[in-house]
Amino acid sequence: MSNLRTHSTVRHIIALLLSTLLLSGCLWQEAPRTDLERIRENGVLRVGTLNNQLSYYIGSDGPTGLDYELARRFAKKLGVKLEMKPMLSLSNMFPTLKRGDVDILASGLTMTADRLADFRAAPAYYYASQKVVYKKGQWRPRSIEDLAENKGVLTVVKGSSHEKTLHLLKLQHPTLTWNSVVETDSDELMRQVAEGELDYTMADSVDVALNQRIYPDIATALELTEDEPIAWFVNQRHDDSLYALLIEFFGDIKQSGELAKLEEKYFGHVDKFDYVDTRAFLRAMDHKLPEWKNLFQQYSGEFDWRLIAALSYQESHWNPQAVSPTGVRGMMMLTLPTAKAVGVKNRLDPEQSIRGGTEYLRKIIARIPDSIEDHEKVWFALASYNVGFGHLMDARRLTKSQGGNPDAWSDVKQRLPLLRKRKFYTQTRYGYARGDEALNYVENIRRYYQSIIGYEQAHSLPPTDDIAIVDGLNTIQPPAVSESQSALPVPPPPSTTPSDELPDISTNKTASN
Repeated sequence: MSNLRTHSTVRHIIALLLSTLLLSGCLWQEAPRTDLERIRENGVLRVGTLNNQLSYYIGSDGPTGLDYELARRFAKKLGVKLEMKPMLSLSNMFPTLKRGDVDILASGLTMTADRLADFRAAPAYYYASQKVVYKKGQWRPRSIEDLAENKGVLTVVKGSSHEKTLHLLKLQHPTLTWNSVVETDSDELMRQVAEGELDYTMADSVDVALNQRIYPDIATALELTEDEPIAWFVNQRHDDSLYALLIEFFGDIKQSGELAKLEEKYFGHVDKFDYVDTRAFLRAMDHKLPEWKNLFQQYSGEFDWRLIAALSYQESHWNPQAVSPTGVRGMMMLTLPTAKAVGVKNRLDPEQSIRGGTEYLRKIIARIPDSIEDHEKVWFALASYNVGFGHLMDARRLTKSQGGNPDAWSDVKQRLPLLRKRKFYTQTRYGYARGDEALNYVENIRRYYQSIIGYEQAHSLPPTDDIAIVDGLNTIQPPAVSESQSALPVPPPPSTTPSDELPDISTNKTASN
């Protein structure tokens, strides 16, 4: 009898243990996933952005933009695919993030007190000030007091950091008024100012500099803020997994110099603005470029055709009969020895000149050291074309001796002008050179190149196929592109990481997913 009771007791204990284990297993299975676990299990990083030339847009060679490139790298770090979701307007962005329709907002967003109260900001990746923009030739407000006189209407995007700044200024200037609009962005408002449809607007300094290449009539009336941090945003949760990885990600790319290279690529060339030159260039894009566009596209090969067009404009202003006093001539202004080396028999034949000039650029790039990243090799090659390969190598050695990175264009371009100064060129292998002219040559081409991109985007028709709009979320399904395609002047080699196996594109998933 005692044995029976013992066996019964043991069975009860075993049953109790099994029940406890099963219950704890259920509880463990029901534990909420972290944001990182959810993203990795779904295999997709959803990034909300705005469709503009700085953050993200679909170019002729596929998706491009600063925020797109950063997001692609972050998705690669996570080991997932990237889904870019462009919004119709800024006012839709933070509500979309709060609903959980996207994981991250990435579109040049300023850190403001009210945003930080509801959301978390990743580390700043660049800084920009807020400017009032007006049209040249119109009345210019030079101070906040001038703005408060309301001689014209100031128009800003509703819910933007610019609107928040105006609310703060109104506390000291009660007569200050403005008009807030939805379903638009600062780029569109700057276009309306340029065309005389609006009196003034506000925009970040980087955006103003980029848009002046497309709308040279806009100008800065006054600056309302100091430089402010620009960052990505995520939801504010008890779960810090995604936020912590963002901190690590931005720390890594800053330390490695990768962030500096991307910033150099997208707005390192916009520090100078020549109104007359920009106006002339825009006229040439209207009246000359259409005649030669097909030839640039035909012979550009692995290059972005717009880069070859920009190079040609720098050389000849797209004049096939151009001749210089030194004997160079044609669309690409080839010397006689260069023409012979690339098989050009008639330098004044535009087709031969464009083909030959592109082939010559290809030959120069082949000489650039492989330690330099593919997408920057073209800037080194152009500098070499202008100042000579030996002098370019001198500038790289000088960069290294001063603690800079000889493989980064942002560092080397600062040393090129030093080749004019005796203090420096006496220490170099090839001596004196007009390095400042080489720098201006390359930076001009970069500005023309960016202007063609911006011009095409500003004058392109909005897509009408494969668009889904839900709660203000505008998702686009562009044509599939291979990873080897990009908006870089020289595409990088394809990667085999999970985030690179499929093109990083917007999808037709709706905002309610």
